[in-house]
Amino acid sequence: MASRTPSPTADRAARTAAAPDRGAAGERPRRRLSVDERREQLIAVALELFSRRPPEEVSIDDIAAAAGASRPLVYHYFPGKQALYEASLRRAGRELSARFEEPMEGPLSDRLYRVMGRYLDFVQSHGPGFAALLRGGSVAASAGTSAVIDEVRRAAHDQILSHLAIPAPSAGLRLTVRAWIANAEITSLEWLAERSVPLEELQLHLVQEFVASLTLTAAREPALAAELASFFADERPDGPTGRLVQDLAGLFAVPGILDAVTALATGTQPAGSVGEASAQAMEGSAEDPAE
Repeated sequence: MASRTPSPTADRAARTAAAPDRGAAGERPRRRLSVDERREQLIAVALELFSRRPPEEVSIDDIAAAAGASRPLVYHYFPGKQALYEASLRRAGRELSARFEEPMEGPLSDRLYRVMGRYLDFVQSHGPGFAALLRGGSVAASAGTSAVIDEVRRAAHDQILSHLAIPAPSAGLRLTVRAWIANAEITSLEWLAERSVPLEELQLHLVQEFVASLTLTAAREPALAAELASFFADERPDGPTGRLVQDLAGLFAVPGILDAVTALATGTQPAGSVGEASAQAMEGSAEDPAE
């Protein structure tokens, strides 16, 4: 699980910058950071702070103190907090996009399960800042920050389509993938606020929702339906898809559900249904007007 404490890299950089000069004999003097090193250090420290608090609650003074630097030095590298926020967000966006990369090996739902595990780790460790941004409630939101989030969404969309390995994805399939990504964002942020279920349960739930959405899309698209057989054939009984199918089989075992579903599929009224009982009651009333 990703840590919510400052990263070792940022921590080392901050301690290096804050360490006093050593002038006494036998003591090693502090190494001055290069321009690039100092800039990267400020970004790393800022990202840690923005990850733990909404951006509007973080000041330049907070960043300077955490980096062991002066306020003028921070302004030397960045014109203001907004520029530093966008720079740290771009770094976070690259990290988040990388978490969608997964080797094309094994069942599809197993791959997505690992991807969602890394995604939810990220959401958990960078919660407050990203929650404020994705909910549209951050005063730090801008065209620049929105572009970063859009790039992450595109990377996720492209990675998932590559795992599906459909030669020419239809507009319907692309829409299904985009809708699922949006749902994953909303659901994970709601979890972040409430934490009402274990993280692993949410991880499984999101993957199974994708499988269900993919199946529904395939029901409407014959070309995709032809690919679905190989998809199910590759899945494991104890994997996310296998467990979903078993849950559905258990649901159909509930008295009345299978009959009702079969009736809907065939366009017939199941015997003993509420509609049939109502019709019989109306017929009886018509035959005996005295009653």
